Amino acid sequence: MYGHQGKILHVDLSKKKIWIQDLPEEWRKMYVGSRGINARILWDYCKDPEITWDDPRNVLIYAPGAVTGTTAPASGRTSVTTIGCTTGLYLKTNTGGHWGAELKFAGYDHLVVHGAADKPSYILIKDDQVEIRDAKDLWGKDMIETDALLKKWHGEDSRGLYIGPAGENLVRGASIQCSLYHAAGRGGGAAVMGKKNLKAISVKGSKPVRVKDSKKFAEIAKEMRDLLKADSGARSLHEFGTAGSIAAVNELHAFPGKNWQTGYTENVYPISGQCLVEKGYLKRRVACFGCTIGCHRYSAIESGPNAGIASGGPEYETFGALGNGPGVIDTEGVIMANELCNRLGMDTITAGGVVQWAIESYERGVLTKDDTDGLELGWGKIPELLKAIEATALRKGKLGNLLADGLKIATKKVGQDSYKWAIMNAKGLEQSNVETRSAKGYALAFAVNPRGNDHLMTETFAEFGASPEAVAVIEKVTG
Repeated sequence: MYGHQGKILHVDLSKKKIWIQDLPEEWRKMYVGSRGINARILWDYCKDPEITWDDPRNVLIYAPGAVTGTTAPASGRTSVTTIGCTTGLYLKTNTGGHWGAELKFAGYDHLVVHGAADKPSYILIKDDQVEIRDAKDLWGKDMIETDALLKKWHGEDSRGLYIGPAGENLVRGASIQCSLYHAAGRGGGAAVMGKKNLKAISVKGSKPVRVKDSKKFAEIAKEMRDLLKADSGARSLHEFGTAGSIAAVNELHAFPGKNWQTGYTENVYPISGQCLVEKGYLKRRVACFGCTIGCHRYSAIESGPNAGIASGGPEYETFGALGNGPGVIDTEGVIMANELCNRLGMDTITAGGVVQWAIESYERGVLTKDDTDGLELGWGKIPELLKAIEATALRKGKLGNLLADGLKIATKKVGQDSYKWAIMNAKGLEQSNVETRSAKGYALAFAVNPRGNDHLMTETFAEFGASPEAVAVIEKVTG
């Protein structure tokens, strides 16, 4: 078998059983890659409408793409599929990094996790060695501590995928983190892992991924890499990351601020990719497995009262959710909030979305100081933003427990028409940071997407001044 390894690994945490299934050839032909095959597996195991996200019968499916593990550029992502806790519906979310390629090298195209462990556990995969191990020494640890322990136990070259305190606390905006700074963030997949008592999955493999015609494949892969190197959009992504587009989106009045009260902010430079580079916060650029672009970044604060705080990113969505959204037009403020979310295992989009709603609710008098545990919430207040994020991830206090369940549930608890300023307009998932009143294509795409607000599957770039070549292709396709 070429591209695929031909194996689906199953781990049942309830029964402590492990087995391997051959990947059906018809699935490869019909669904091609991870997202399609994952959806088929989810349907086969969870078609009963009575199965909810917290039911042990719900499965978690992890899978790299059809050409992950080869020299094909930009092919290093991993899809995670389950019944999500935020919407209660089909969830597919994905992450970059190297974990997916490592799963392929271990000999598996998909990992399917069944049941729920009776105590904190993690899965160890080293080629043909697959074990369910006790995670008592990992439970309660944050992402940095968890990653360090897994590498200490299983080698620096092992790859980890794990949840933090937010996932353990079943926070609906909890994020599955991959190798510290990559994340399958949307939809609460980490809460599903937490409900299954699954802290982490450590993988190390040594098996090659075969291609049918290695010479021809290498030629095509090189051609693709050369095209990416010559592309102005790819060069911008390498230089500034996705946050390099913030100024342009803001000029189109499509960069939401203060919980979508505005689509334009006077000065967004401090929360842009350009600022990270030019002011020296960007320390290095990072690429996922086999990727030519290297759009991911690692930023750090090296001086002043916040010195020593460092994390992956921030990217466009995080600068929107934790910057412009709560009115924090401050580079270091967003870096600190992003680092906190990464460390505790929170999706930055949902974290920002729930806090923005809380700020506006407090401003309107719907939430009181008693409801916020004494926090005086407000636009641009960095200490309060950080405290609200931490409270949410740890389910601490009245405010933390309210926001931890997401906007769909929080608005029902609070009432008083608070749903009117809760930005979750597609299936209850907190919205990614594009002003859909300015970007009508996004509005339609969000409405019909099975996950809800899915910024990775609904890119209508023509609305944002795509290249003439891209516009020409779109016009040709659409007539």
